[in-house]
Amino acid sequence: MPERRTVALVTLGCARNEVDSEELAGRLAADGWDLVEDASDADVAVVNTCGFVEAAKKDSVDALLEANDLKDHGRTQAVVAVGCMAERYGKDLAEALPEADGVLGFDDYADISDRLQTILNGGIHASHTPRDRRKLLPISPAERQDAAVALPGHAQEAPAPAPEDLPDGVAPVSGPRAPLRRRLGTSPVASVKLASGCDRRCSFCAIPSFRGSFISRRPSDVLQETRWLAEQGVKEVMLVSENNTSYGKDLGDIRLLETLLPELADVDGIERIRVSYLQPAEMRPGLIDVLTSTPKVAPYFDLSFQHSSPSVLRTMRRFGDTDRFLELLDTIRSKAPEAGARSNFIVGFPGETEADLAELERFLTGARLDAIGVFGYSDEEGTEAVGYADKLDPDAIAERLAHISQLAEELTSQRAEERVGETLQVLVESIESDDDGEVAIGRAAHQAPETDGQVVFTTREGLVPGLMVEAKAVGTEGVDLVAEHHELAEAAR
Repeated sequence: MPERRTVALVTLGCARNEVDSEELAGRLAADGWDLVEDASDADVAVVNTCGFVEAAKKDSVDALLEANDLKDHGRTQAVVAVGCMAERYGKDLAEALPEADGVLGFDDYADISDRLQTILNGGIHASHTPRDRRKLLPISPAERQDAAVALPGHAQEAPAPAPEDLPDGVAPVSGPRAPLRRRLGTSPVASVKLASGCDRRCSFCAIPSFRGSFISRRPSDVLQETRWLAEQGVKEVMLVSENNTSYGKDLGDIRLLETLLPELADVDGIERIRVSYLQPAEMRPGLIDVLTSTPKVAPYFDLSFQHSSPSVLRTMRRFGDTDRFLELLDTIRSKAPEAGARSNFIVGFPGETEADLAELERFLTGARLDAIGVFGYSDEEGTEAVGYADKLDPDAIAERLAHISQLAEELTSQRAEERVGETLQVLVESIESDDDGEVAIGRAAHQAPETDGQVVFTTREGLVPGLMVEAKAVGTEGVDLVAEHHELAEAAR
């Protein structure tokens, strides 16, 4: 019997990339590849890269070089780049990084097994010439659903019928558009693609050029994948896309998310549904109502503010201002006082004045956000902002970044302290070891994976990953909460 081929998937970047990696894993497992966790144990190491900002691109290159080093002392024979950076730069990346034995774009995903086998056999698969993927879909959103365009993680039909004897843990084809998906890891949390691409034209963002225009997944596909994940032991599903508030506009119903969320919450085995990536300018009363009142739907608002000075926002080709953003948060908290809110911000944008920075500080101070990400502006090729005048000196950007980052750390720690005494619904995610023994770690409804804080339990007694428990916040560690789960809190009274 021939030795089975082995492959490891190394995922960088956001939750959307994690979904794409699990789709690739499902396709490869269905075609006879053995998936291994450690790249040194794999014939082929596949690095799912991020191409968003300069730091992420550097991390992707470092990961590719690290995997390449394994070829000198281990089983690894080939290193392949996939993901956003591979799609964005294509043959340019292949030429600049000869250590990668292959650079595969999104169009290669449906044939990933054949592509890897060709590379493993010493063959060459020509990398694509980068192109603006927005031009692959019709301008009218209503005409996009039937377009024959590769959309990773989008329940698209496999290139050939899936075999009936799929390996354990691989999602079966369920209807003509369902993907193969293989879970990588045992976390009780999983992301599900709600849509891909973006129709917004923010002057600093290159994502639409390599992810394409906005296109929604069909509700039946999202539901089917959620049911399958529940069967795999998943307790929390996080809906991801570049812009969840636009979901359904190409399906004829901009309010489709409001009807889909209760259906997802009713899936047997699912304890919590979380929605990420919300555009403030597209928030509507009905969506706020569903997010704040539907059982099992987390009252969680991942709002893409980016700044609050109206002049900076207009230069970014965005909308809003400090007072309107604060009013939006007040509306949310009037319906769900415990609601979580987070956002990211760019400082040092071309033309940003000291007054603009002070306006951002005013917003941050009044917003009471649970988590804040701060980035210093940097030029991204292919974006409108590259050509802007009034660029700030890099030292000035670094100074503003340090100042706002420190303020954000102070404010989010204060917000965590405000939550002491709250009753929380916490999903236990892991048991970790420290100097004092084992510690149970989880997340409350206002805390998303990776990006936000976490809950540290005072004891791990009776707690196992995947268990949803009621707990009381009794202290803080920076942005993290310290909590006693319900039975212990009751006993202490």
